[in-house]
Amino acid sequence: MFEFLTSPNYPNAGLGIEERSITAVSLEGGRGSLRIKQCGSGATPAGSITGDFFERNILDESAFIRCLEDTLAAAGLLNQKRWSVSLPGSSARTAIVTLEAEPSSKQEWQEIFDWKAEQTFGIAASELRMSRKKISNDVEGRSRYFTTAIRLAVIDEYESIFERFGRRAGLVLPRVICEAAWLYHASAGDALLLSAQPGGFSGLLLRGNEPAVVRSVTCTPAEAGNEIYRLLMFYHDRFGGVLENILLIGEEIARNDVLSAAAEAFGREIDVMDAADVGLDLSGTGLAFDVLAAPAGLASLNFG
Repeated sequence: MFEFLTSPNYPNAGLGIEERSITAVSLEGGRGSLRIKQCGSGATPAGSITGDFFERNILDESAFIRCLEDTLAAAGLLNQKRWSVSLPGSSARTAIVTLEAEPSSKQEWQEIFDWKAEQTFGIAASELRMSRKKISNDVEGRSRYFTTAIRLAVIDEYESIFERFGRRAGLVLPRVICEAAWLYHASAGDALLLSAQPGGFSGLLLRGNEPAVVRSVTCTPAEAGNEIYRLLMFYHDRFGGVLENILLIGEEIARNDVLSAAAEAFGREIDVMDAADVGLDLSGTGLAFDVLAAPAGLASLNFG
C-alpha cells in the first residue's frame, strides 16, 4: 500500500507532529514483533502550531524548534539525521479520486486527474504535492486512485525547519496514512482505521490491504458513536461483509462507542485492536499507543 509514496528505503525513526505535541520514536525487532527502542514526547507551546490544510501551520518557529530539540533529546535521538514525519491530521488530505472515463493520452490523463484533484481537495493541483496509487476499479469499471495531498507552502514550512535543524525529512505523510501502516502489517481481512482528532475523525477502510473507502467526519465526541455507526452501515450495504478488525487511535472517541456502533451495525461484537494486536510492544515507554501510533507506524515501514 505504501510503496507508491516514496523509495523503499525508510529510516527506522519516525517523528509525529500534532498541534498539542511532538513525539519521536525509533524501533527494533522484526515484522510482527516490534519494540520501542527509544522514544520521547513533548507538549508544544500553546499557539505555536496549528493543523491546517489551507493556511500556515507553524506560527512560532522558535517555540516549535525548541520543542523539537527537547523531544529528540528526551528520546536520545539528537544524532538521528534521517526521519519520516507524520503531519497533523488537518494539515493534509486523503481521498479516492475517480476518473469518469479513460483519457486518450498521457497529457489528457494528467489534465483530467489534476482537475478532479482540484475538485476533491479544493485547491489548484499546481499548489499541491500529491502522491497517488491506482487501486481496483469501482463497480462501474471506472479507474480509481488513492491520493494524498499536502499544500506545497505547508510542506515547505516543515521541510525548511528540518533543513535548518540539520535533519532530513525524506518521507512526510498525513497522520491517517501513518497509522494505517499497522493494519497493513497486521490485517488480512477487511479492516477499518478510525483516527480521532479534535473536531471529528478520519476513517480509512482497507479491503485486502487496499484502500476502499476514505471519510473525514466533523462531529463532537458525543456525536461520534452515531457517525461511526453510519460509516459501518455504509460499508455493510456497499460490500455486504463484516469487518475483521477495527483500529481506534485518538482519545477523542471512546472505545465503548466504537464497540456499541459495531455491535449494532453487524449484530455481533467486534474487538477493537490495541498495540499488542498489531505487534508493537510498548513496555517501559510510559506513553500511550494513541501518541506513538503515527510516528511508530512510519518507523515500522523500515521492517517491511
